[in-house]
Amino acid sequence: MTNPYAPPQAIVQDIVDPAAGILLADRGTRLGAAVLDGFIFALMVYLPLMAGAIFSGATQAAARGDTAGIQGFEIGMGLALIGFMVWLGITIKFMKANGQSIGKKACAVKVIRRDGSPASLSRLIWLRNVVNGLLGLIPLYGIIDVLFIFGNARRCLHDHIADTIVIKA
Repeated sequence: MTNPYAPPQAIVQDIVDPAAGILLADRGTRLGAAVLDGFIFALMVYLPLMAGAIFSGATQAAARGDTAGIQGFEIGMGLALIGFMVWLGITIKFMKANGQSIGKKACAVKVIRRDGSPASLSRLIWLRNVVNGLLGLIPLYGIIDVLFIFGNARRCLHDHIADTIVIKA
């Protein structure tokens, strides 16, 4: 006999079976990894750029026509470019090896395909980052992308686009 007052039951297709040994990453862990990635990127790229601008006094120097300050800014830009190349190399190395960014590796989570197979480097770069970055130009997209994580599947919109999940490594 079925209970007429029982809540409706639904079969959800996109949740990974925990019996398969795959545990989804916690929302807080994913947030921590994203914050850590942003912090590392800022240290390696934005900090040298800002330091070059501040310490060179480039804006005041340009107003006076002094080229020494502008050269200091160019050094900051060069250091930022070097920092970006180092960050990019490390990130690509980790992503290719096991589907992790620097922050994901530190937080012990990784990205895989929804079916449990490893995510390819091109999928991680193009679908999770480039396409998502372009969609980020649409107003409110970034908020909608992040809010998707509160579903039962714990997948952001960029995870749905790339057909990926983030699991505990």
